Amino acid sequence: MVIKVFLASSSGSTAIKKKQQDVVGFLEALKIDYAQLDIASNEDNRQWMRENVPGEKKPTNGIPLPPQIFNEEMYCGDYDTFFEAKEDNTVYEFLGLTPPPGSKEAQQAENSQKLHNGCGTEEHLGDDTTVFVHQSITTYTVRKKGKKPSLGCYPFKRYTFVP
Repeated sequence: MVIKVFLASSSGSTAIKKKQQDVVGFLEALKIDYAQLDIASNEDNRQWMRENVPGEKKPTNGIPLPPQIFNEEMYCGDYDTFFEAKEDNTVYEFLGLTPPPGSKEAQQAENSQKLHNGCGTEEHLGDDTTVFVHQSITTYTVRKKGKKPSLGCYPFKRYTFVP
């Protein structure tokens, strides 16, 4: 699988240039194979990117700005979603890749284990907090060591179920 990063080599915006450098630099630091596709000098790249960014992800003017990230044909996201994934240590998940052994993301996956009764997952966050996510998707329980369980939202965590 090849990660495709759509960039503009001749952007006049310093903000766009910095975002592009951030994405490329982070992928290089993680030694993730990727291809840079220039939308400024190649009209086919520009057209393909614009057609394949989902409608709900396009800005109000309808024209997505670089960088846009794809895993082959699958849309991963723009800079903002990449940045969120980077902050949450979920870049491999964001890119649709398997995290390498020993990475923070792989360790998080190891800490999250499927319960035997199959009704949800339990994740130990390493700070005496256990999150139990019910398959109803609408409810999960946060348990702090020595405290009563509370129902609701645990900040900055996303949970996805595969039935």
